[in-house]
Amino acid sequence: MLRPVAVYCLLFTLWTWCEAQSDSGTPVIQLRLAGEKRKHYEGRVEVFYNGEWGTVCDDDFSFSAAQVVCRELGFIDAESWSPSAKYGKGEGRIWLDNVHCSGGEKSLAQCESNGFGVSDCKHSEDVGVVCTQKRIPGFKFIRTQGNGEEGVNVQVEDVRIRATYSQRKRIPITEGFLEVKDGGKWRQICNRDWTEMNSRVICGMYGFPGEKRFNTRPYKLLATRRKKNYWGFSVNCTGNEADLSDCKLGHEIELKGNSTCQEGMPVVISCIPGRAFAPSVSTGFRKAYRIEQPLVRLRGGAMIGEGRVEVLKNGEWGTVCDDNWNIRAATVVCRELGFGSAKEALTGARMGQGIGPVHMNEVECSGFEKSLTECYFNRDALGCSHEEDAAVKCNVPAMGFHNRLRLSGGRNPYEGRVEVLAERNGSLVWGTVCSESWGTMEAMVVCKQLGLGFASHAFQETWYWQGDSSADNVVMSGVRCSGTELTLDQCLHHGKHIDCPKGGGRFAAGVSCTQTAPDLVLSSQVVEQTSYLEDRPMYALQCAQEERCLSSSADKADSTSYRRLFRFSSQIHNNGQSDFRPRAGHQSWIWHECHRHFHSMEVFTHYDLLSLNGTKVAEGHKASFCLEDTHCDEGIQKRYECANFGAQGITVGCWDTYRHDIDCQWIDITDVLPGDYIFQVVINPNYEVAESDYTNNIMKCRCRYDGHRIWTYNCHIGGSRSSEIDDMFPGLLTNQLSHR
Repeated sequence: MLRPVAVYCLLFTLWTWCEAQSDSGTPVIQLRLAGEKRKHYEGRVEVFYNGEWGTVCDDDFSFSAAQVVCRELGFIDAESWSPSAKYGKGEGRIWLDNVHCSGGEKSLAQCESNGFGVSDCKHSEDVGVVCTQKRIPGFKFIRTQGNGEEGVNVQVEDVRIRATYSQRKRIPITEGFLEVKDGGKWRQICNRDWTEMNSRVICGMYGFPGEKRFNTRPYKLLATRRKKNYWGFSVNCTGNEADLSDCKLGHEIELKGNSTCQEGMPVVISCIPGRAFAPSVSTGFRKAYRIEQPLVRLRGGAMIGEGRVEVLKNGEWGTVCDDNWNIRAATVVCRELGFGSAKEALTGARMGQGIGPVHMNEVECSGFEKSLTECYFNRDALGCSHEEDAAVKCNVPAMGFHNRLRLSGGRNPYEGRVEVLAERNGSLVWGTVCSESWGTMEAMVVCKQLGLGFASHAFQETWYWQGDSSADNVVMSGVRCSGTELTLDQCLHHGKHIDCPKGGGRFAAGVSCTQTAPDLVLSSQVVEQTSYLEDRPMYALQCAQEERCLSSSADKADSTSYRRLFRFSSQIHNNGQSDFRPRAGHQSWIWHECHRHFHSMEVFTHYDLLSLNGTKVAEGHKASFCLEDTHCDEGIQKRYECANFGAQGITVGCWDTYRHDIDCQWIDITDVLPGDYIFQVVINPNYEVAESDYTNNIMKCRCRYDGHRIWTYNCHIGGSRSSEIDDMFPGLLTNQLSHR
């Protein structure tokens, strides 16, 4: 009786061993990326071997090993790798330790190691990788193993929504047959086991917040006429995944040519676009998207659908701490704002530092919440600073914006003469944009439309960039943008009636773009703490009068008379991602006798006193500045100083302080009657230097002046409060304070 059992065990052992061996004798393994992921193409490396999923230890792991992992998973290459369980601790066996790869191996199993299961590591040493987003064309994925209760993730080269002929001209494409590319061929998926949750994930990938019902009849008719090439698997998504590659592979489908999926048809996807991408603002869309005070917003991002996450609480905007911040929480934010799922969950203030309180910490979302504010979170944000502000990059619909605009003649893809595609006499032609009134705001829209980031400069002459001579004619003039537009043609412009006296050619508009930008914010607290009145005699104000820092009535004042000055300090922080540098070069800086140094920006701030309805009551002035690093956050070196004709600017993480006792650091209120007023400061009012966020360049305070004393209170930065509170301060929601 013992012999048959022994034979059975031997056969079973041989079968198991065969399953784990390839023809070359190398064990066949399967890989997946798991854990607390912030992008769908990154994660903890997990290996399926001998019927069990396990991890890889970080000892001796290298970039070459990461390349082998990524290529084995079907990605073109690796970007980086991370030790010490960055993506969380795995479970089960640690299959590989002391892995040594040359980079040319076809499988991680071919790399040298201690051998499978031989390890002295703990799961706190689990290794993770970040792969490039692009897939290897024609890659064949192994799907024969690891498909137990846990299942393996869906792995395909590409996914697309293939619109029908009647839908193909629509932008964006929201409906069509779903196709996956596998082994270099596009294939349909049988809809027998397809669910709404699967559709939700696909819509999210394509930049849409949700799926909707559709008329199946025309698709059934089309499906009967078309030759079909089905994919051999079903798909199991829970609905909270950010990408199809996070969904589990379903059961295998028997492929029988045209007889495959006889009881069903190819999967059709129909998505609902967010408000910003809706084809038209029809009655249906008005009902679907009621414009209310949003509870979540994005700030500081260069592109639509990306930015620092900010939350409204008790009428005040604040940020989210990045502890436990992951792609699931980021996807809730993206869908809430009318975008698709998240491409990436960013940490460490990658989109610049916010201001105000940190409202949320340790956020945990299921993925089905209507708003981030519905997720579980820790209200205690002790230990969280704005250096840990969370941010997102969302999937947005393919609108083809970049096809209608191009930069020509530049030294690199980030600069050049702006050329737009316009309709002339029934055909589409390329032409230039008139540079009259062309400035930073217009350049910002161009860079955003092309996906090139922020504007660094706007050019009104482009003779040094040799553009396409056939596109010299001006096809767009009178362009005025607010900065919120998605495309240049959404800005105000003259339409078909071109008015451009200078003409195009050398005077055509141009731009240069950059991936990062500064973000200046005035400290409202410092202003509130340092404001006071001083009566100063005219004979001590000669220098200030020459620089036009006093009201016009001072021109006729006696030298023995006094001026009443409302003094305060200005402390201006750079919370952005790059240094704030003046636009003007050294040669055009102006010497200021009052301050005894050169000023690199003649109009850097506006100081004004306004009535409660927003009209000026005191002749404020346009203050010029020398820009330098007065102080910096810990660990940051000062780079700019005014002394000795030094380089000027404000470094990221530093601030420039103009003290209250410096000449011109005031408003002359000699002629102002007692009463209640609004005190307003605007930084960079002419948008001379590009910034990632202009809404926080304005600060307003309530003021009470009784004829002898002044009280400054309730100071706050533009956009830091809810719209209901901002209504108390006219003009605070729009920063259109200068007339260029």
